[in-house]
Amino acid sequence: MSRPAGRILLVEDEEALAESIRYSLEREGYAVTVAQDGRHAIERFHDADPDLVILDLMLPELPGLDVVRIIRQESMVPIIIVTAKDSEADKVTGLELGADDYVTKPFSVRELVSRVRAHLRRAHLAKPVATDHVLVGGPVRMDVDRHEVVIEGATVAFPPKEFELLETFLRAPGRLLTRELLIQRIWGDDYVGDTKTLDVHVKRVRKKIERDPHEPEHLLTVRGLGYKFVA
Repeated sequence: MSRPAGRILLVEDEEALAESIRYSLEREGYAVTVAQDGRHAIERFHDADPDLVILDLMLPELPGLDVVRIIRQESMVPIIIVTAKDSEADKVTGLELGADDYVTKPFSVRELVSRVRAHLRRAHLAKPVATDHVLVGGPVRMDVDRHEVVIEGATVAFPPKEFELLETFLRAPGRLLTRELLIQRIWGDDYVGDTKTLDVHVKRVRKKIERDPHEPEHLLTVRGLGYKFVA
């Protein structure tokens, strides 16, 4: 019996949509666990130990944003949130809490599967390799091999996308990195969203590495173009 391509926790209370997503993911070889409310989502998360979570924010029992918060307290697993068109604030809040990506209803299941594939591929590539590489810039010391970031002597947790983003900046000190280049490197060629996801992730990284995120000294915005890291 072959191993599944990855373990997915799907949290969706619309039964027909959940079944459609599960069918498509299982056709791609993924093992899918489904939860239909927030409280069961946490239980299934602990039981299934998923490689990725797809999470609708509008859930009974426990709101999706609370589920994101709870998962992020104990795991860096990639999270793709599902939002309604009129829930822009919830989308941004979800990203700020640590979600990695979002899709807006109505969406193409094929697109969602493509994003799942891309996130799992990048999560696999981001696993520690025998590089023993340590990156240093400003107040940051990053041990790529250990997936560890130390800022002014304190270890700080970085979810996968934030870690990749900070690593990209540390490997290119002083260089302008355009939004397009950063999105391609962090989210992949098949990313079809806007730049809001990138901007929210940059904001979260700033909160962790800057003494005053509103007046950054290291992770700077180059207006209209992108960002650059100054040690």
